[in-house]
Amino acid sequence: MPRKKVKQLNWGAERRNAFIEFRVFWHGRINRADLIDTFGISLQQASLDLAGYADKWKRNLIYDKSQRAYVRGKAFKPRFITPSAEDYLAHLRAVDQGLVSQDQSWISVFPSYGATPTPTRGVAPETLRDVLAAIHALAALEITYQSMSRPEPSARWIEPHALAFDGFRWHARAFCQNDHVFKDFLLSRIVAIGAHGPATADLRTDADWHNEAVLEIGPHPELSPTQRRAIEMDYGMEEGKAQIPVRRALLFYALKRLGLDTDPSVRRPQDQQIVLINREAILGRPQAAEEQ
Repeated sequence: MPRKKVKQLNWGAERRNAFIEFRVFWHGRINRADLIDTFGISLQQASLDLAGYADKWKRNLIYDKSQRAYVRGKAFKPRFITPSAEDYLAHLRAVDQGLVSQDQSWISVFPSYGATPTPTRGVAPETLRDVLAAIHALAALEITYQSMSRPEPSARWIEPHALAFDGFRWHARAFCQNDHVFKDFLLSRIVAIGAHGPATADLRTDADWHNEAVLEIGPHPELSPTQRRAIEMDYGMEEGKAQIPVRRALLFYALKRLGLDTDPSVRRPQDQQIVLINREAILGRPQAAEEQ
């Protein structure tokens, strides 16, 4: 819920005005109880907030006596938020996953909602704690890591400098002292953490992390015109294409998640609905290393 800058308001008042606009935009109405329940303010302060907002932006709020609430005006134009469907749906998912409670949410009326399950990843809090400490201190960690290229866990020294999420799993982006290369290490496969030591690499030289690739996608050309138009709307495409920036270090995961890691000719157009327009340019670049 990004806010637009409005002068001469303290943070608390600006936050409450943003909440007023959120409720009115998404739910069409707001009353004093909404502000009281969310911010724990007095009845008098809630009345002042609503009256002050309605007085300053008269076309946004209209008092409805029958509902005993303010309702959205036909000429409503938010001043403190930029409404975003993506933000609303992300917040809805956060509530569904228990990351945010309904009491903490600005959503007042929850639609019936379901989502495909996401497997819980076994990241030990102590592992994350030590990796974060190493990132902040620019330090190296001796870890025992279970890769898929070796039957047993092995010891190695890594210098983590960032976290990365591939859509399903969390990784530590790190310089591997054993192989002298920047790699991704799955947090859930770090079996143990031992000694700490000094870092040896200049993290600015992790070119794949600090540089982006731009995926240019479009509808599969063998779809019908109306099907292609539907795909364009699905992905917010303009003139038949959309651009998706991604760190080069995460390119492998992005292509895999979007189904762009295989030749589109091996799948039906209805299954492979989007194609990578700049495929040659993207796949011609070396992809980031991952400790398997």
